[in-house]
Parts: sequence; C-alpha cells; structure tokens
Amino acid sequence: MEVDGIISAIFIGIIIGVLGRLVVPGRQRIGVLWTILVGVVAALIGSAIAAGLGVADTKGVDWVEWLIQIALAALGVTALDRAKARR
Repeated sequence: MEVDGIISAIFIGIIIGVLGRLVVPGRQRIGVLWTILVGVVAALIGSAIAAGLGVADTKGVDWVEWLIQIALAALGVTALDRAKARR
C-alpha cells in the first residue's frame, strides 16, 4: 500500500467511523481516536469482503461496499463501547 492509499484509508476510515457511530443508538464511551481506528479497520475489512463478494468495483458509487463498511464500524463501536463499560 502506497502513501496515498494509507491517507485515503484514514480519510475514509474517519467517515466510516463517524457513520458507524451515528448508527449505534445511545451514547458511546469511546473517544475520537478509537472511532477513527475502528473506522479504518472497518473500511479495510469491508473493502476485502466487498471484493470477495464481487461488489467492490461497480459503475458509480459502491453503495454495497459502503453499507458493509458502516455495518462493520457499528459492530466495532458497539463492541468497544461494551468492553469499556465492563471496566
């Protein structure tokens, strides 16, 4: 992965993390950096899943890929929030 790929992954991760956090109801006890990290991981894993399903590269906006990434981010935010609540 080149530098521009890493920068775009971080940028997309920020968006995905915020959208994933917005999908989860209630208040989350995780910080902004954790949200970004969850978003970056969800974006990378979601892209791999979408590529495996054959929906990663379509004409226009890749809505299915975005939905997969946002769902993964929501799961990650929820899991991290519950882990922090246990402390």
